[in-house]
Amino acid sequence: MLKKKKKILSKKKKIPLVCLTAYSKNIAQIIDKNCDMILVGDSLANVLYGMKNTHKITLETMIKHTQSVRLGVKKSLLIVDMPKNTYITKKNALKNAKKIISMTGCEAVKLESNSKNYNIIHHLVKSGIPVMGHIGYTPQFKGKFRVCGHNQKEKNKLIKEAKNIEKAGAFSIVLECIASKTSKEITEQLKIVTVGIGSSVNCDGQILVTDDLLGLSGFYPKFVKKYVKLDKIIEKGVQKYKSDVLNKKFPEKKNEY
Repeated sequence: MLKKKKKILSKKKKIPLVCLTAYSKNIAQIIDKNCDMILVGDSLANVLYGMKNTHKITLETMIKHTQSVRLGVKKSLLIVDMPKNTYITKKNALKNAKKIISMTGCEAVKLESNSKNYNIIHHLVKSGIPVMGHIGYTPQFKGKFRVCGHNQKEKNKLIKEAKNIEKAGAFSIVLECIASKTSKEITEQLKIVTVGIGSSVNCDGQILVTDDLLGLSGFYPKFVKKYVKLDKIIEKGVQKYKSDVLNKKFPEKKNEY
């Protein structure tokens, strides 16, 4: 972890960090070659399980998916989202973080900020657990989506929040849906790396949900760029398979034993 962490921090203000999500070995081993960090995000609640938010995804589910992802990750720093209500107190945060790391072999955990849990981050870091912070739109604590940091009051609050997370010992911080000028100021004022999602090119790196950029999730807000329409490619493949089965073109002799 220390070597990977140093490499990531060394890229600040030099080379943009490439980060994506993964929920399985198959996807992880494909994206690992091109990423600095891979996050097993609690977004799997929406993407894979069809939940309306991330609030009910369990620790056990996160661990199972991370165990799969770990098999496909060789190069990238592997980070896991701690689900809602698994880091309410210092005691239960440490217990759950240790469980995640020991059962998955991941190298860091991510906590969403509620502007109060800096002591939790500090406690985990002091106990030897690397932590990534998360500010702006934090789905575990904020119901309605909206962009943050447009006015001076919000900007000051976010800068203070980011600095407190850095002071608590986090090695990086996700800036989600934060106004461009504010994310720029935060990035300039922090020594740790910022990773943006919907927070402009001003961050030290970028992260997207892999299923979004591949065109699989059906979720395409303004901050997502769809790089391939994989849903259409899959659909065409399935249609061809269906046609071959109905016309008895599959299986062929070469597919038989």
